[in-house]
Amino acid sequence: MIDAPTHSRSRAASLISPEALMRIKSLEFRARIVVEGFWSGLHRSPYHGFSVEFTEYRAYVPGDDPRYLDWRLFARSDRYYIKKFEDETNLRCYLLVDNSRSMQYGSLAWSKAQYANTLAATLAYFLYLQGDGVGLLSFDERIREYLPARHRTGQLRQIMVNLERPAGGQTTDLVAPLKRIAELVTKRSLMVLVSDLLAPVAALEKNLGSLTACGHEVLVFQMLDPAELNFTFGQPALFRDMESGRDIYLDPAVARRGYLEKLQAHNDAVQATCDKLGVAYYRLATDQPLDLALFDFLRERTRRGKRAKPAASDGANA
Repeated sequence: MIDAPTHSRSRAASLISPEALMRIKSLEFRARIVVEGFWSGLHRSPYHGFSVEFTEYRAYVPGDDPRYLDWRLFARSDRYYIKKFEDETNLRCYLLVDNSRSMQYGSLAWSKAQYANTLAATLAYFLYLQGDGVGLLSFDERIREYLPARHRTGQLRQIMVNLERPAGGQTTDLVAPLKRIAELVTKRSLMVLVSDLLAPVAALEKNLGSLTACGHEVLVFQMLDPAELNFTFGQPALFRDMESGRDIYLDPAVARRGYLEKLQAHNDAVQATCDKLGVAYYRLATDQPLDLALFDFLRERTRRGKRAKPAASDGANA
Protein backbone atom coordinates (compact mmCIF):
# COMPACT_ATOMS: atom_id res chain seq x y z
CA MET A 1 0.00 0.00 0.00
CA ILE A 2 1.15 3.51 -0.79
CA ASP A 3 0.07 5.99 1.82
CA ALA A 4 0.29 9.76 2.08
CA PRO A 5 3.57 10.89 3.67
CA THR A 6 3.88 10.71 7.43
CA HIS A 7 4.27 14.47 7.74
CA SER A 8 1.05 14.89 5.74
CA ARG A 9 -0.82 12.62 8.10
CA SER A 10 0.50 14.49 11.12
CA ARG A 11 -1.05 17.64 9.74
CA ALA A 12 -4.33 16.00 8.71
CA ALA A 13 -6.15 17.76 11.52
CA SER A 14 -5.44 21.10 9.83
CA LEU A 15 -7.05 19.90 6.58
CA ILE A 16 -10.72 19.84 5.64
CA SER A 17 -12.45 17.12 7.63
CA PRO A 18 -14.66 14.70 5.70
CA GLU A 19 -17.39 15.31 8.31
CA ALA A 20 -17.55 19.00 7.42
CA LEU A 21 -17.09 18.41 3.71
CA MET A 22 -19.82 15.79 3.34
CA ARG A 23 -22.36 18.03 5.03
CA ILE A 24 -22.19 20.25 1.94
CA LYS A 25 -24.98 19.20 -0.40
CA SER A 26 -23.48 20.45 -3.68
CA LEU A 27 -20.84 18.09 -5.09
CA GLU A 28 -19.28 20.87 -7.16
CA PHE A 29 -19.03 23.11 -4.10
CA ARG A 30 -17.34 20.29 -2.16
CA ALA A 31 -14.78 19.93 -4.94
CA ARG A 32 -14.20 23.65 -5.06
CA ILE A 33 -13.59 23.83 -1.31
CA VAL A 34 -11.00 21.01 -1.42
CA VAL A 35 -9.17 22.52 -4.39
CA GLU A 36 -9.16 26.06 -3.04
CA GLY A 37 -8.07 24.82 0.38
CA PHE A 38 -5.28 22.87 -1.26
CA TRP A 39 -4.17 25.91 -3.25
CA SER A 40 -4.10 28.10 -0.16
CA GLY A 41 -1.84 25.59 1.56
CA LEU A 42 0.62 25.00 -1.28
CA HIS A 43 3.26 27.26 0.21
CA ARG A 44 2.82 25.82 3.71
CA SER A 45 3.57 22.41 5.19
CA PRO A 46 2.67 19.65 4.40
CA TYR A 47 2.78 20.75 0.77
CA HIS A 48 5.86 22.95 0.88
CA GLY A 49 8.19 22.10 -1.97
CA PHE A 50 5.50 20.52 -4.15
CA SER A 51 3.66 23.61 -5.36
CA VAL A 52 4.60 24.62 -8.86
CA GLU A 53 5.38 21.14 -10.16
CA PHE A 54 1.74 20.18 -9.87
CA THR A 55 0.21 23.11 -11.64
CA GLU A 56 0.43 25.14 -14.78
CA TYR A 57 3.13 27.36 -13.27
CA ARG A 58 6.90 27.27 -12.95
CA ALA A 59 9.28 29.38 -10.90
CA TYR A 60 10.42 32.66 -12.43
CA VAL A 61 14.06 32.76 -13.54
CA PRO A 62 16.04 35.79 -14.79
CA GLY A 63 15.36 36.31 -18.47
CA ASP A 64 11.68 35.32 -18.33
CA ASP A 65 9.24 37.84 -19.76
CA PRO A 66 7.76 39.64 -16.71
CA ARG A 67 4.50 40.09 -18.62
CA TYR A 68 3.71 36.47 -17.80
CA LEU A 69 4.19 36.79 -14.03
CA ASP A 70 1.14 35.67 -12.10
CA TRP A 71 0.57 38.40 -9.54
CA ARG A 72 -2.35 36.67 -7.82
CA LEU A 73 -0.18 33.65 -7.10
CA PHE A 74 2.56 36.01 -5.91
CA ALA A 75 0.08 37.56 -3.47
CA ARG A 76 -0.68 34.12 -2.02
CA SER A 77 2.82 32.69 -1.92
CA ASP A 78 5.17 35.71 -1.90
CA ARG A 79 7.09 34.04 -4.73
CA TYR A 80 7.31 34.77 -8.44
CA TYR A 81 5.81 32.25 -10.86
CA ILE A 82 5.40 32.24 -14.63
CA LYS A 83 2.26 30.78 -16.12
CA LYS A 84 3.05 28.13 -18.71
CA PHE A 85 1.43 28.18 -22.11
CA GLU A 86 -1.51 25.86 -22.69
CA ASP A 87 0.34 23.53 -25.04
CA GLU A 88 2.92 22.90 -22.32
CA THR A 89 0.41 21.71 -19.76
CA ASN A 90 -2.66 20.12 -21.36
CA LEU A 91 -3.37 16.50 -20.71
CA ARG A 92 -6.36 14.26 -21.31
CA CYS A 93 -7.72 12.52 -18.21
CA TYR A 94 -10.51 9.98 -17.78
CA LEU A 95 -12.08 9.34 -14.37
CA LEU A 96 -13.28 5.72 -14.11
CA VAL A 97 -15.67 5.67 -11.15
CA ASP A 98 -17.17 2.56 -9.54
CA ASN A 99 -20.86 3.03 -8.68
CA SER A 100 -21.69 -0.60 -7.91
CA ARG A 101 -23.81 -1.67 -4.96
CA SER A 102 -20.84 -2.40 -2.67
CA MET A 103 -19.93 1.28 -2.96
CA GLN A 104 -23.19 2.17 -1.19
CA TYR A 105 -21.81 0.84 2.10
CA GLY A 106 -20.82 3.31 4.79
CA SER A 107 -20.39 3.03 8.54
CA LEU A 108 -19.99 6.81 8.66
CA ALA A 109 -22.53 9.48 7.71
CA TRP A 110 -21.52 8.97 4.07
CA SER A 111 -20.97 6.00 1.81
CA LYS A 112 -17.94 4.90 -0.17
CA ALA A 113 -19.78 6.05 -3.31
CA GLN A 114 -20.25 9.58 -1.95
CA TYR A 115 -16.59 9.74 -0.98
CA ALA A 116 -15.48 8.34 -4.36
CA ASN A 117 -17.66 10.76 -6.29
CA THR A 118 -16.33 13.66 -4.24
CA LEU A 119 -12.76 12.62 -5.01
CA ALA A 120 -13.58 12.30 -8.72
CA ALA A 121 -15.29 15.71 -8.66
CA THR A 122 -12.25 17.23 -6.93
CA LEU A 123 -9.86 15.85 -9.55
CA ALA A 124 -12.18 16.98 -12.36
CA TYR A 125 -12.41 20.50 -10.88
CA PHE A 126 -8.65 20.78 -10.40
CA LEU A 127 -7.77 19.52 -13.89
CA TYR A 128 -10.45 21.63 -15.56
CA LEU A 129 -9.04 24.76 -13.93
CA GLN A 130 -5.68 23.88 -15.44
CA GLY A 131 -7.18 23.74 -18.91
CA ASP A 132 -6.94 19.95 -19.14
CA GLY A 133 -9.47 17.77 -20.91
CA VAL A 134 -11.49 15.68 -18.42
CA GLY A 135 -13.79 12.77 -19.19
CA LEU A 136 -15.87 10.35 -17.13
CA LEU A 137 -16.84 6.70 -17.25
CA SER A 138 -19.01 5.51 -14.36
CA PHE A 139 -19.91 1.86 -14.00
CA ASP A 140 -21.36 -0.97 -11.93
CA GLU A 141 -21.80 -4.30 -13.73
CA ARG A 142 -22.30 -2.20 -16.84
CA ILE A 143 -21.26 1.22 -18.07
CA ARG A 144 -23.60 3.87 -16.66
CA GLU A 145 -22.25 7.11 -18.09
CA TYR A 146 -19.54 7.99 -20.58
CA LEU A 147 -18.30 11.49 -21.37
CA PRO A 148 -15.30 11.94 -23.73
CA ALA A 149 -12.45 14.00 -22.29
CA ARG A 150 -12.90 17.62 -23.30
CA HIS A 151 -12.20 21.09 -22.05
CA ARG A 152 -15.09 23.26 -23.02
CA THR A 153 -17.93 25.26 -21.50
CA GLY A 154 -20.38 23.01 -19.71
CA GLN A 155 -18.11 19.95 -19.49
CA LEU A 156 -17.40 20.30 -15.77
CA ARG A 157 -21.08 20.82 -14.95
CA GLN A 158 -22.02 17.72 -16.95
CA ILE A 159 -19.43 15.66 -15.07
CA MET A 160 -20.81 16.89 -11.75
CA VAL A 161 -24.40 16.05 -12.73
CA ASN A 162 -23.40 12.51 -13.68
CA LEU A 163 -21.41 12.01 -10.48
CA GLU A 164 -24.35 13.14 -8.35
CA ARG A 165 -26.49 10.23 -9.55
CA PRO A 166 -26.85 7.57 -6.83
CA ALA A 167 -24.91 4.32 -6.97
CA GLY A 168 -26.86 1.32 -8.22
CA GLY A 169 -26.41 -1.98 -9.95
CA GLN A 170 -25.48 -5.23 -8.30
CA THR A 171 -21.96 -6.57 -8.68
CA THR A 172 -18.66 -4.85 -9.39
CA ASP A 173 -17.52 -5.74 -12.89
CA LEU A 174 -14.12 -4.25 -13.69
CA VAL A 175 -13.84 -6.17 -16.96
CA ALA A 176 -16.49 -4.46 -19.06
CA PRO A 177 -15.66 -0.81 -18.25
CA LEU A 178 -11.89 -1.19 -18.53
CA LYS A 179 -12.23 -3.12 -21.76
CA ARG A 180 -14.64 -0.55 -23.15
CA ILE A 181 -12.51 2.47 -22.25
CA ALA A 182 -9.55 0.84 -24.00
CA GLU A 183 -11.72 0.53 -27.10
CA LEU A 184 -13.10 4.05 -26.92
CA VAL A 185 -9.95 6.02 -26.17
CA THR A 186 -7.26 5.67 -28.82
CA LYS A 187 -5.15 8.69 -27.85
CA ARG A 188 -2.76 8.40 -24.95
CA SER A 189 -4.46 9.58 -21.76
CA LEU A 190 -4.31 9.46 -17.99
CA MET A 191 -6.78 6.92 -16.57
CA VAL A 192 -7.78 7.29 -12.92
CA LEU A 193 -9.70 4.31 -11.52
CA VAL A 194 -11.70 5.02 -8.34
CA SER A 195 -13.16 1.85 -6.78
CA ASP A 196 -13.23 -0.35 -3.69
CA LEU A 197 -11.75 -3.06 -5.98
CA LEU A 198 -13.88 -5.75 -4.36
CA ALA A 199 -13.67 -7.90 -7.47
CA PRO A 200 -11.40 -10.70 -8.72
CA VAL A 201 -7.80 -9.51 -9.03
CA ALA A 202 -7.18 -11.58 -12.18
CA ALA A 203 -9.74 -9.50 -14.08
CA LEU A 204 -8.15 -6.31 -12.78
CA GLU A 205 -4.69 -7.38 -13.96
CA LYS A 206 -5.86 -8.34 -17.43
CA ASN A 207 -7.74 -5.14 -18.11
CA LEU A 208 -5.35 -2.69 -16.45
CA GLY A 209 -2.69 -4.40 -18.55
CA SER A 210 -4.71 -3.65 -21.67
CA LEU A 211 -4.76 0.04 -20.78
CA THR A 212 -1.03 0.25 -20.11
CA ALA A 213 -0.32 -1.72 -23.30
CA CYS A 214 -2.20 0.98 -25.22
CA GLY A 215 0.18 3.58 -23.79
CA HIS A 216 -2.20 5.02 -21.22
CA GLU A 217 -0.90 6.12 -17.84
CA VAL A 218 -2.99 4.56 -15.07
CA LEU A 219 -3.55 5.56 -11.45
CA VAL A 220 -5.72 3.56 -9.03
CA PHE A 221 -7.45 4.83 -5.90
CA GLN A 222 -8.90 2.03 -3.79
CA MET A 223 -11.24 3.26 -1.10
CA LEU A 224 -12.58 1.29 1.81
CA ASP A 225 -14.70 2.18 4.80
CA PRO A 226 -12.90 2.16 8.18
CA ALA A 227 -15.22 -0.63 9.34
CA GLU A 228 -14.16 -2.73 6.34
CA LEU A 229 -10.51 -2.09 7.04
CA ASN A 230 -10.65 -2.87 10.77
CA PHE A 231 -13.80 -5.01 11.17
CA THR A 232 -14.65 -3.15 14.34
CA PHE A 233 -18.08 -4.72 14.85
CA GLY A 234 -18.92 -5.67 18.42
CA GLN A 235 -21.94 -7.99 18.67
CA PRO A 236 -22.99 -11.05 16.63
CA ALA A 237 -25.42 -9.96 13.94
CA LEU A 238 -26.71 -10.53 10.44
CA PHE A 239 -24.40 -9.09 7.83
CA ARG A 240 -25.68 -8.50 4.29
CA ASP A 241 -23.47 -9.00 1.26
CA MET A 242 -24.11 -5.75 -0.61
CA GLU A 243 -23.63 -7.35 -4.03
CA SER A 244 -25.19 -10.83 -3.66
CA GLY A 245 -27.93 -9.74 -1.25
CA ARG A 246 -27.24 -12.75 1.02
CA ASP A 247 -27.65 -12.43 4.78
CA ILE A 248 -24.91 -14.10 6.82
CA TYR A 249 -24.94 -14.47 10.60
CA LEU A 250 -21.47 -13.75 12.03
CA ASP A 251 -19.84 -13.45 15.40
CA PRO A 252 -17.28 -10.66 14.77
CA ALA A 253 -14.97 -11.94 17.50
CA VAL A 254 -14.70 -15.28 15.68
CA ALA A 255 -14.73 -14.00 12.10
CA ARG A 256 -12.46 -10.95 12.48
CA ARG A 257 -9.09 -12.67 12.11
CA GLY A 258 -10.06 -14.67 9.04
CA TYR A 259 -11.71 -11.65 7.46
CA LEU A 260 -8.69 -9.41 7.98
CA GLU A 261 -6.33 -12.08 6.63
CA LYS A 262 -8.41 -12.43 3.47
CA LEU A 263 -8.72 -8.68 3.03
CA GLN A 264 -4.96 -8.25 3.46
CA ALA A 265 -4.28 -11.02 0.94
CA HIS A 266 -6.65 -9.39 -1.56
CA ASN A 267 -5.12 -5.94 -1.10
CA ASP A 268 -1.60 -7.36 -1.34
CA ALA A 269 -2.58 -9.01 -4.63
CA VAL A 270 -3.93 -5.67 -5.91
CA GLN A 271 -0.69 -3.95 -4.88
CA ALA A 272 1.41 -6.65 -6.58
CA THR A 273 -0.65 -6.38 -9.75
CA CYS A 274 -0.25 -2.62 -9.90
CA ASP A 275 3.48 -2.88 -9.21
CA LYS A 276 3.84 -5.45 -11.99
CA LEU A 277 2.06 -3.20 -14.48
CA GLY A 278 3.73 0.05 -13.38
CA VAL A 279 0.41 1.43 -12.16
CA ALA A 280 0.32 3.88 -9.24
CA TYR A 281 -1.84 2.53 -6.40
CA TYR A 282 -3.20 4.41 -3.40
CA ARG A 283 -5.50 3.01 -0.74
CA LEU A 284 -7.77 5.42 1.12
CA ALA A 285 -10.00 5.11 4.14
CA THR A 286 -13.16 7.15 3.73
CA ASP A 287 -12.47 9.05 6.95
CA GLN A 288 -9.30 10.60 5.46
CA PRO A 289 -9.29 14.25 4.35
CA LEU A 290 -9.56 14.40 0.57
CA ASP A 291 -6.75 16.96 0.47
CA LEU A 292 -4.38 14.03 1.06
CA ALA A 293 -5.76 12.16 -1.95
CA LEU A 294 -5.28 15.24 -4.12
CA PHE A 295 -1.76 15.53 -2.78
CA ASP A 296 -1.07 11.88 -3.69
CA PHE A 297 -2.45 12.43 -7.18
CA LEU A 298 -0.33 15.49 -7.83
CA ARG A 299 2.77 13.99 -6.24
CA GLU A 300 2.44 11.00 -8.57
CA ARG A 301 2.12 13.26 -11.60
CA THR A 302 5.35 15.00 -10.61
CA ARG A 303 7.19 11.80 -9.69
CA ARG A 304 6.62 10.38 -13.12
CA GLY A 305 7.88 13.58 -14.68
CA LYS A 306 5.70 13.21 -17.73
CA ARG A 307 2.29 14.10 -19.00
CA ALA A 308 0.01 12.72 -21.64
CA LYS A 309 0.42 14.17 -25.12
CA PRO A 310 -1.32 17.55 -25.48
CA ALA A 311 -5.03 17.33 -26.04
CA ALA A 312 -6.51 19.09 -29.01
CA SER A 313 -7.41 22.63 -28.04
CA ASP A 314 -10.81 22.39 -29.70
CA GLY A 315 -11.90 19.68 -27.23
CA ALA A 316 -12.24 16.97 -29.87
CA ASN A 317 -13.38 13.50 -28.93
CA ALA A 318 -10.85 10.93 -27.82
